[in-house]
Amino acid sequence: MQFSVLDFSVFIGYIIFIVGLGLWVSRDKKGHQKNAEDYFLAGKSLPWWAIGASLIAANISAEQFIGMSGSGFAIGLAIASYEWMSALTLVIVAKFFMPVFIEKKLYTIPEFIERRFNTNLKTILAVFWIALFVFVNLTSVLFLGAKAVDTIIGNGDGGLILYAIIGLCLIAAAYSLYGGLAAVVWTDVAQVVILVFGGLITTILALQQVTPEGGVLNGMDHIIQTAGDKFHMILNREHPEYFNLPGIAVLIGGLWVANLYYWGFNQYIIQRALAAKSIGQAQKGLVFAAFLKLIIPLIVVIPGIIAFVLYSQPEGTAIIPGVQEAFTKLDGSINFDKAYPWLISTFIPSGLKGVVIAALVAAIVSSLASMLNSTSTIFTMDIYRPYLNKNATDKQTVNMGRITAACALVIAGSIAPLLGNIPQMFQYIQEYTGLVSPGILAVFLMGLFWGKSTSKGAIIGVIASIPVALLLKTQAVDLPWMDQMFYTLLITMVIIAGVSLTSGEGIEDPKRIKLTKETFKTSEAFNVSAYAIILILGVLYAAFW
Repeated sequence: MQFSVLDFSVFIGYIIFIVGLGLWVSRDKKGHQKNAEDYFLAGKSLPWWAIGASLIAANISAEQFIGMSGSGFAIGLAIASYEWMSALTLVIVAKFFMPVFIEKKLYTIPEFIERRFNTNLKTILAVFWIALFVFVNLTSVLFLGAKAVDTIIGNGDGGLILYAIIGLCLIAAAYSLYGGLAAVVWTDVAQVVILVFGGLITTILALQQVTPEGGVLNGMDHIIQTAGDKFHMILNREHPEYFNLPGIAVLIGGLWVANLYYWGFNQYIIQRALAAKSIGQAQKGLVFAAFLKLIIPLIVVIPGIIAFVLYSQPEGTAIIPGVQEAFTKLDGSINFDKAYPWLISTFIPSGLKGVVIAALVAAIVSSLASMLNSTSTIFTMDIYRPYLNKNATDKQTVNMGRITAACALVIAGSIAPLLGNIPQMFQYIQEYTGLVSPGILAVFLMGLFWGKSTSKGAIIGVIASIPVALLLKTQAVDLPWMDQMFYTLLITMVIIAGVSLTSGEGIEDPKRIKLTKETFKTSEAFNVSAYAIILILGVLYAAFW
């Protein structure tokens, strides 16, 4: 892709703006030094609109822009279930999980485990999450983000990957290490605007060019008419991608495990809601994020379908020449992940390319900054203060948070270039997370909603979930991975219940969560918004069943 001086100017201007904004919003107020609440929870001062925007910025990264566009090319709109079902998940998390988390005044998700069960289980999960964030999440976002930059700006031969990793690390570190969650969230607000605007530019310009007649509406009608088989949300068993998106299971099965684990108990996601001014602001923020989730497929999935339509046009009638050659690998297979970079290089004019690349980098950097802050929060609040320095001052606590984030970034940046040697890395990471998420989700669900759950039941359940998941992954069972997750969750919950009843004598655990009708009472505005989201989802799935 050819980058003009104007494109580079726009891109560099974006970097200067984001770093400057992060440092400015997180500066120390006169006479006040940052304490733990300021650094890790932004002083518990976040309004709903900042929470919602930051949630989306933290969630959307290179795997959506590059990976989901590629899946849109290969599979179609069905991949949008990840986004649309997340919208409904956010409503459930806001209604049933957030009241408990806010009432407990949590800094971290492992802290909930300590209050509900015991310190040993909390520490085990804290160490696990730190390792997961550093060695899986941070490294994968860095590598996939750098690969995306290399594909779009460079030649896609890997020559820019190392430099891109270093650049992404420096941008994320420039403001997040100093400013903490406040810097991350307020820069996310700006970055989600760039992200949505840049994404919409690509979709709109591509739709205008997909037919000779031009026009966005004509383009949308053309791709629906031309590639109607790409607009089915529920895949049948004969579909080649059924094992990745197993039919009705995306609505009532294993996708719920992935979504509830990610949106309800993932530190770098839920930390924004924990920093809300009030429970009402937290819930409104989650619903706002749910509304934004409804439009994300327009930005990351529809472009892939457009690329497929242009690729599939017969020789002699192609609007854009050379499309087949652009997507064909040396071995003759199709490079699906080329969809988004190809659309940018083909349809985005000089000047706007800088905006679109800024949108992509904004998505990557915001995810990195979020993961760094959450890694430092868990280590500092769940490891450092309880075990290494019980009498730590606010200054020592904040400094340890910065040191931890810096170390995590150095480790992840050192490992990230090595991930290119792992075949199908993203799928590998997804399946690895799917091995552990059902057991952890079972512990949280039973701890929240079943008072007889005991610490012994939770520990045995979460340990037993791993061999259960591995057994369900064997070829003899032959289940789609979403079904594997769903059955692992159910079996683990049965194990927790069985052990709890035999070890707890069938009585309510003294550390149980006391729930009442008032716990789940929500405002009228929240209820109206939740019903609107459910109605919109019903219409979307009915239209594209």
